[in-house]
Amino acid sequence: MAKLPIKYQFLDLSDYGRTGGSWIANQLKNTIFTPIHVTTLFIFTGFLAIGFMLNGFYKTAAFFIILKSVIDAADGELSRLKNTPSYTGRYYDSIADIILNFCFLLTFWYITEISIIYMLIAFFGIQLQGTVYNYYYVILRNAVKGDSTSRIFEVSAPKALKADNQRTVNIFYKIYNILYIVFDKIVYHLDKNAHESTPFPKWFMTLVSVYGLGFQLLCMSIMLIFNLNDFVIPFFIVFSVFIVVFILIRKIFL
Repeated sequence: MAKLPIKYQFLDLSDYGRTGGSWIANQLKNTIFTPIHVTTLFIFTGFLAIGFMLNGFYKTAAFFIILKSVIDAADGELSRLKNTPSYTGRYYDSIADIILNFCFLLTFWYITEISIIYMLIAFFGIQLQGTVYNYYYVILRNAVKGDSTSRIFEVSAPKALKADNQRTVNIFYKIYNILYIVFDKIVYHLDKNAHESTPFPKWFMTLVSVYGLGFQLLCMSIMLIFNLNDFVIPFFIVFSVFIVVFILIRKIFL
């Protein structure tokens, strides 16, 4: 099940795990497994990848990073198949992603001789990149009546959905807000009027999708396979330059 109506679907370069994720979700739709279970599974898979990186098994680590992306796509698919949209699940997924991103980059710092300062800059950059992609994607989904679990502006805890518990939603929202508020505010202030635009064209969303988490993890995996570990952290620092480019394209042409 798609997050967007067919008319607005675009080539999402970060969403290569969707086919595999859909297959997993279909296998689980009539079982007791919930999207929360699937999210927990991708957390475990991410830490497996880190374990293999620490022990020098870089190709195996790359496999598990890609597998993490596939499983990451499955939790949302399972939620839609079971018709159980959940703010708890959405926040849990995002919290897991940011923790794993930090741990991935921390591991690259550990296995290379790069400064911890550069690692922290790369982490800030990779999160800001993902926020740009999510910001425009959520705006598009809301504008064309697509998936509405994510909100353009996270200003307060949302009202719990049928599959949620309000207290749990409030707790996860607070954790999410602490971890993401800086990135959300920066991107919002860089392009405050984006939500007033007509629905973004497919070419623009495809371009911005290089900042999606799946594509970021694919880049990490490719560099691991080719033993380019020393270049991962510098790559994500330099890659952040395109944030300004994408925002200018949105403001000038859209």
